[in-house]
Amino acid sequence: MAQNRKRTKIVATLGPACDNKEVIESMIKAGVNVFRINFSHAEYPDVIRRVNIIREINERCNYHVAVLADLQGPKLRVGIMQDGIELNTGDTFTFTTEQCEGTHEKAFMTYQNFPKDVQAGEHILVDDGKLLFEVIDTDRKTNVTTKVLRGGPLKSKKGVNLPNTKISLPALTEKDHKDVLFAIGLDVDWIALSFVRTPEDLILLQDIIKANSDHKIPIIAKIEKPEAVDNIDKLTPYCDALMVARGDLGVEVPMERVPLIQKRLVLKAKKAHIPVIIATQMMETMIDNQVPTRAEVNDVANSIMDGADAVMLSGETAMGKFPLAVIQQMRKIIENVENSPLISMPEKYIQCINERYVSKTICHQAALVANSVNAEVITTLTDSGFTAFHISSWRPTSNILVFSSNKRVLAMLNLLWGVKGVYYDRFVSTDQTIEDINNLAAERGYLREGDFAINVTSMPVKERGMANTMRITEYHKS
Repeated sequence: MAQNRKRTKIVATLGPACDNKEVIESMIKAGVNVFRINFSHAEYPDVIRRVNIIREINERCNYHVAVLADLQGPKLRVGIMQDGIELNTGDTFTFTTEQCEGTHEKAFMTYQNFPKDVQAGEHILVDDGKLLFEVIDTDRKTNVTTKVLRGGPLKSKKGVNLPNTKISLPALTEKDHKDVLFAIGLDVDWIALSFVRTPEDLILLQDIIKANSDHKIPIIAKIEKPEAVDNIDKLTPYCDALMVARGDLGVEVPMERVPLIQKRLVLKAKKAHIPVIIATQMMETMIDNQVPTRAEVNDVANSIMDGADAVMLSGETAMGKFPLAVIQQMRKIIENVENSPLISMPEKYIQCINERYVSKTICHQAALVANSVNAEVITTLTDSGFTAFHISSWRPTSNILVFSSNKRVLAMLNLLWGVKGVYYDRFVSTDQTIEDINNLAAERGYLREGDFAINVTSMPVKERGMANTMRITEYHKS
């Protein structure tokens, strides 16, 4: 290959640590492809200002950095606690749905149906599993009596996980509905749904987007519930990407199961031709330190070798002391790992005969032929991004350049492994268009004299139909 370019994408969470144009622009130049808005902590005026900064940088620098809206979902929490509350193993403790200040004996639970849903013998985990309780009894109305199995300090507003309980909360809360409409108004490029359990959760979000947006906004299903892991084959047809959200997932299921679940979910995503993001605690110590631990380096590297399209940073960039340094460190790991021959991709994929069958076949063959002739680049023209998803999912050794006149599509595709978007709005004859995009690829350093390019397009090109043509071109400057 002519040049070794970063192909695994970096998702960085916005927050106070990256709150001005200089820091955001430096992070983009260092390798950020997607910025995440965490609606668990977002204030709308701050979000608007930060997104406007990203869009201004995109326009000025000809970038296509995407914006991802990450919904909070039905996150359960305890209420306000008195200072210095420490629970001991063996204590009896009550969770109540009556508003109160928490003490050594009880705490307010924000989830109002909790006493109805919970059963004796089920477990309650608080503060990412640091505290563990077993349900002894429930009055089905207000109070749940528990025994402390693992004690420790209980602080205000800590998250609650119910790994054994079938909760009746919808996947989209009232807050989420409000946040979705706000995100649609911002023209975000992706929306992530938290605590997905069933296809109906995703269909509900799809319906809200369709009713309020004049264009498709792709959906990321965050996998952090045991039900989602069990239902994964039913979920992938209804989402556009997966996120392995290891924080809550590692509380909802025993944390020692998460590594194999991660590998399984990556394989499921690849078989469905959708991208997958690995998230949570990737470089956690860099919130306070300028270098990661060796274990964190290995974690990021192993996620890339599993086949992740993107790796995500949360607190490291949202509130960490070194938001730029963490991007630089992550990029170093990516570039040293992602071209390893040790990385293998599955050869079996979900096959279906439908109106996209020809396009899917063309994309698959383009990746195979590119590897066979050692092509430097695969180019494709797209209006929807479909061909980019499929070419990327086959992980060719060639660079992937996607040309479109739709800047929204180019930003959306910035999440996909290996995909680089280029704005192009000249759609003339097939021959002229292919010559144009090959010259643009050469201008960007992807092609040199005598290199091979694989061009995927539709004929006639003016109709902008589904991909039905693959051409092998030996590049010579015109």
